[in-house]
Formats: sequence, C-alpha cells, structure tokens
Amino acid sequence: MVAELVGRALRAALDFALPPRCSGCGTTVGDVHSFCAACWKEVEFLGDNGCLTCGMPLQATEQRTCGACLARPPRLARTRAAVAYGDIARGLATRLKYGRKVANERTMARDMAPLIADSNDPLLVPVPLHRTRLWSRGFNQSALVVRELSRRLGIAANPLALARKRRTPPLKGMSPLQRRKTVAGAFQVRDRNAVAGKTVILVDDVLTTGSTAEACARTLKRAGAARVELVSWARVVKTSQLMR
Repeated sequence: MVAELVGRALRAALDFALPPRCSGCGTTVGDVHSFCAACWKEVEFLGDNGCLTCGMPLQATEQRTCGACLARPPRLARTRAAVAYGDIARGLATRLKYGRKVANERTMARDMAPLIADSNDPLLVPVPLHRTRLWSRGFNQSALVVRELSRRLGIAANPLALARKRRTPPLKGMSPLQRRKTVAGAFQVRDRNAVAGKTVILVDDVLTTGSTAEACARTLKRAGAARVELVSWARVVKTSQLMR
C-alpha cells in the first residue's frame, strides 16, 4: 500500500514537472502518448472494418474480402494497420526511426494493440533490419514496438527469430514486380523450432505495397509457421486502391 501511494505521488510530481505532450505536435495534452484535438482530426484511424484479409478499406460494397485477395490470396493471412499514412503518422514514425524518440513506440503500440486478434500460440516478430543498417541506426524501431506490444498484451515475442541476410536497396519508385524480385530470398529464420506451428504476428512501422512483409511471410511459412499475420502503425492507402 505504501509503495503504491509513493508511486502515485512520484507520477503526479513527474506529470506536473513534465506534462504530457501531443505525439503529433508537442503541445500539452491530458494523457501521455495521445494526440491533441487538432492532430486527432488529422489522423485517419483505420480500425478493423476493411477487407478481412488485407485490411484495405472497402467502399460501397457488402463484400468482406476485396477482389485482389480473392484473385490472389496473399501469404499474410491477416493484415491490419492502425492509421492511414499521412503527415502526422509519418512524422511519428520518422521521429522514432531517425530522431530516436523512442517514447513514440508506446503511442504506436497503444493504437496497434486492439488490432491483434486472438490466435493459437501467437508470437510477435519484428520485420528485421540488415545488420549494417542496424549498426548505423542503433536499434530496430519495429523491435521496440514489439517489446511494448508484448508488455501490453502478454504475448510472447522473439525479436531475433527472423533475420535479413541480404541488404536490399530502397524500394521507393520500384514497380510491384521489381519490389518482389528485390526482396526475394532476403530473409531467413534463425531457428525453425522458434516459429514451427505458431501464429507469427509480424510487426512493422509503415506498410506500403507489402512486398517486404510478403517475403517475410514466405520465409516463415517455409520454416514451419502455421500462420503469418501483420500489424503495422501506418499504411499507404491510395484512392485507386479503395475497393468499390
């Protein structure tokens, strides 16, 4: 009881000295790891209402699975993202990745956690960086989010289960086919026993075309994973991609 009272007092003192700041613009807010009213309006939360498989928003249709997934089922059994990629979502991810604002992992994880469905024998695994990029940056931002998700949800995590054995160039500007060819064979599972029979939940910060995540899923399935899903903080949602 005494320890709990002391803890509350210390948290109150800390909040008074260092009041919570908006994760988007830095203005003072009421709760930690939250957005102010102005930034909140600019963030498009995607939720869990899109395609049952890929999670892309569906418009003006009663179908629950988009045409693309019906025509060519992806290796990822389920993909979800907390928000649509935009100025605020990009800024949050960029400040974590390059500005070392590691507290942003908690903001991301708070909105990603509700999108992780109950599954059999789940395992959280970050999309890996190549060792040269990891050395230069000092950390894998997706691994930080995995750590926070594991803490929040009580799900096992293995940040080293998947490795990027070959460094790949930036995929920006490439066609979907070029992206798939670039990342093909770039990943490996370090220990097959660590993923065999499990539902592996890949975690990434930003999802664009999904080529990297699909390559990860292919590697994990070949290593014996029963199912592979993906949850990300933000995803690119283009108007042309909305299923009508």
